Amino acid sequence: MSKILITGGAGFIGYHLACELSSNKSNEVHIVDNFSRAVKDKHLKILLEKPNVKAYEIDLLDINEIATLESDYDYIYHLAAVIGVKHVLNRPNDVLRNNVILLINMLDFAKRCGGLKKFLFASTSEVYAGTLRYFSLPIPTSENTPLAVNALEEPRTSYMLSKIYGEALCHHSEVPYTIFRPHNFYGPRMGMSHVIPELAKKAYDATDGSSIEVFSVTHKRTFCYIEDAVKSLMLIAENPECQGSIFNIGNQEPEVSIGELAEVVIKVIGKNLSIEAKEPTSGSPSRRCPDISRIVEATGFKPRVSLTEGITKTVNWYLENIFTGIEISAN
Repeated sequence: MSKILITGGAGFIGYHLACELSSNKSNEVHIVDNFSRAVKDKHLKILLEKPNVKAYEIDLLDINEIATLESDYDYIYHLAAVIGVKHVLNRPNDVLRNNVILLINMLDFAKRCGGLKKFLFASTSEVYAGTLRYFSLPIPTSENTPLAVNALEEPRTSYMLSKIYGEALCHHSEVPYTIFRPHNFYGPRMGMSHVIPELAKKAYDATDGSSIEVFSVTHKRTFCYIEDAVKSLMLIAENPECQGSIFNIGNQEPEVSIGELAEVVIKVIGKNLSIEAKEPTSGSPSRRCPDISRIVEATGFKPRVSLTEGITKTVNWYLENIFTGIEISAN
């Protein structure tokens, strides 16, 4: 039996992680969220009906509220953060300040959990963005790649910098930690402000025989279905040899352009649509592909869900739950 705390547990990654961890009935899973982005939709409510899952609406910026939590966790997954392009562009000070304070507070809390086996910190693939801009970024990109910071006055730098500093805090925290850098996770209940659900909504709304606007059509990405991402997270948590290490979590192949991604989404939607190429999204990296050899060597696990299979599952979920207007997405 393991007792597990997931901060930001009502969000996309946290929800799916809690679902998988709680499927083992001997686990006790506690979700902490302030619900500033996530909503208590029907899917979360079903999760919370499980006898081995509890949810706490807590502001982790407040140490007095954190003090109300139990202190005998085996694992802490720290996913809570100020995220999202709109927040990053409009509230860079909050992103920098709050993300750092959230982590400091949770590391201090972790030190009070005497039997803690692992503290897992969610960093970001954005840490490589400065190296991509100013130097020659190797593709696929390994965790050992030197990090460079974009111009400090750029709002988007705030998120990257908060995560780089967060990694440093973990290194010097004296807490048993593992850092992971997520790369383009996708799947059901991921919200609408991401490229796959955005493309799906455009295709769903479009008249058959018309076109949809697609931005950054030549930019390239690899995508990792949430089921594979969660499996990877659980494996690095359980493996003692992963302590003190950084892991890219994502998919190394196939690397596809956003235009090619749009074609897959359109095919799943089932309409005859063309693509109207638009300008690149400001601040968006032209390529992103992680080297996942470190996590494969440590765990033996490689992503198993193909891009077509994952997009089909994701788009069908949105067709059934979101685009009808019946349900509200997570964030």
